[in-house]
Amino acid sequence: MVVTQENVAVNGSRRLSPQEIADTLRDRIREGDLKAGDRLPTQAELAEEFGVERGTVRQALRALQEDGLLTNVSKGSPPRIAEVPVSSSGPQPTMVGLAPRLTEAFAAPHVRIDAACLTAETLMIALGEPLRRIHAGEICPESIDVRILLPSREINLAFPVSVETDSGDDPVHRRWLDMRNAQGHVLRHNLQALRSSHGIDVRVTFRALPFTPPVKLYLLNESEALIAYYMVARREEPTDTGMLDMYDVMGTESLLFSFEKAAGPRDEAFITESQKWFDALWATITTDLTLS
Repeated sequence: MVVTQENVAVNGSRRLSPQEIADTLRDRIREGDLKAGDRLPTQAELAEEFGVERGTVRQALRALQEDGLLTNVSKGSPPRIAEVPVSSSGPQPTMVGLAPRLTEAFAAPHVRIDAACLTAETLMIALGEPLRRIHAGEICPESIDVRILLPSREINLAFPVSVETDSGDDPVHRRWLDMRNAQGHVLRHNLQALRSSHGIDVRVTFRALPFTPPVKLYLLNESEALIAYYMVARREEPTDTGMLDMYDVMGTESLLFSFEKAAGPRDEAFITESQKWFDALWATITTDLTLS
């Protein structure tokens, strides 16, 4: 089936970045507006819809292809939405692999999610599927406890950072901080809304790390650990005032490695030590984090 262009309002005050366009398309895939086998609109149609150049659309499509969400990406025809495997013995891109693992974790009566990451973007998006299943009445945990470690706003991040660093206010740091706060607010709101809608006991807590985490780690119900490396690369992003030249990471594309207690003593030891590491950070050198 060919998916036609949607009539959506585009913010005329600034141009969307490739990441923002990719995130919008990811949401459409996650929400079922775009299904496996569907064709995307052409690059020209997407460029018109989002009010950007085709080069920006191509960058967004490449990001989705690297996430494993698109197939048939070529200049000759619009790409199609890929079939996402339900399970795989090998590592998967974070955006592909995290959502089904979270959905399974949320089927437990008492859900415990611990995460250490650069921002809450991937976790925020991946929670969409378990939240959908709760609202659909397919699962209904009694309690949800989510603890998230994010870098402090006070530290000098190793990444993302401007290529040309100086002693002044770094626009890349401001961009990261805005994203960290906005995504954290959305994640917390979506989970805490379950209190009034379903009577679920929900706790969402943030603490601030005094360093830049080189990996993202997710601990699910103390029975599974998922880890992915942040791959640093130089890239540019358009803004209202020009191009941001930065060293950054695309966390949604990082391969996610899964360890399960049921897989044997090696995996169980990794999960146990990862949980000890997280709990020690939470109780010692981290500080209260307030999302502004």
